[in-house]
Amino acid sequence: MSDDTRPIHPVWLRVTHWLNALAVVIMTMSGWRIYNAAPFFDFKSAKAMTLGGWLGGAIQWHFAAMWLLAANGLVYLLCNAGSGRLWTKFFPLSPRAIVADLLAALRGHLSHADPREYNAVQRAAYLFVMVDAVLLVLSGLVLWKSVQLPLLRELLGGYEAARRAHFFAMAALVAFAAVHLAMVALVPRTLLTMIRGR
Repeated sequence: MSDDTRPIHPVWLRVTHWLNALAVVIMTMSGWRIYNAAPFFDFKSAKAMTLGGWLGGAIQWHFAAMWLLAANGLVYLLCNAGSGRLWTKFFPLSPRAIVADLLAALRGHLSHADPREYNAVQRAAYLFVMVDAVLLVLSGLVLWKSVQLPLLRELLGGYEAARRAHFFAMAALVAFAAVHLAMVALVPRTLLTMIRGR
């Protein structure tokens, strides 16, 4: 198959991308409602931006999306690693390349001519999101089954530390999503390739 006809994004990537997006939206909105029940900062999320209606409903939405995120994320990682895509798309990566591409992007000189190739900033961001999602799942397990998972709880510094890690990991994911959507708005054909694959 020639380079012009092969998909930019394989079917498994597109399906897992959109399922992850759905899971993140549900988990974020239900998580804001859960946070509102016992905030540890001096603010609460607006009720209109939360999901679940009440604490019990929010927890049920959160757990449903948690299983989707964990299972779908595992499929995504296994397909990336098994196909070799993880190594070819995200590596090599160096701090120098990240800084160079970031500076080029800020000056408006970063090329998006070939959507098959990720620049160093994209590589770093996508790798960060993978690690961040793992931290979200692990810290979420501590919040859900703290007594049953004492070793994991202690590795994360205790229940309260895991709660804060979960909050900041989700905040980082929301920040990534905001930047990601802004970049899609600037280069709209990337949305079409994630829908059609070409």
